[in-house]
Formats: sequence, structure tokens, C-alpha cells
Amino acid sequence: MKIHQSAEDYLEKILMIQERKGEVHSIDIANELGFSKPSVSVAMKNLRMAGYISMDGAGCITLEAPGYEIATRIYQRHKLLTRILTALGVDEATAAEDACKIEHDLSPETFDRLAEYAEKHFPEE
Repeated sequence: MKIHQSAEDYLEKILMIQERKGEVHSIDIANELGFSKPSVSVAMKNLRMAGYISMDGAGCITLEAPGYEIATRIYQRHKLLTRILTALGVDEATAAEDACKIEHDLSPETFDRLAEYAEKHFPEE
């Protein structure tokens, strides 16, 4: 099933917030992405109906296995691309913004080659 870039962005943001705060609520996503609460609520409903997330009675959002898999893949791409771009001299904010544009469209083969290249030439500190 093909998932839209906006859904990937939401799933990635849920993972990022979860790693940082432990719990994720719609308002956290709205605040971080700069979207309205109603827009985020609609997106969360769609992600829940697709089986990517679940919500408890208190509104706490949890990534389900398919959502976690997508979020992890996109977030790994984002971190690697940001690392490569900053190693090339791009300032961190621009690198992160550009990585967000690129992360969705790379083929698995291209991403794997970039990861191998980065391992050799831009090792993590």
C-alpha cells in the first residue's frame, strides 16, 4: 500500500516526539508541525483507520507495528541525509529541511548506497 508523504511526516513526527517525551498527544504534533489541532485530528483519525496508530482514552498516540516501521524508515533516512549534508558544509537547519524533502523519494538502492558511502566518509562521532 502506498502511503502519502504527509502521512509519513506525521508518523515520523510521532516517533520523534515519543523518543523525546515518552507520550504523544495530537497537540504535541500540532505544535511541532505548526498545523491546526483540527487538521492534526483529521490526520490522526485517518492514520488510526489505516492501522498505523492507536489512541487510548486519554488521547495518547501509539505507533502500531506498520506505523512504527514506516516512521523508523523515514526517520533513519532523515538522520542520515542530514548527517551527509552537514558533513558537506550545509548548515544544520538547512540540511534538516532539505533532508525532509529528499527522504521520501529515494529508492531503497540509492539510500543503501548513500548509507554505505556515509559510513566510509562521514562516520558518526
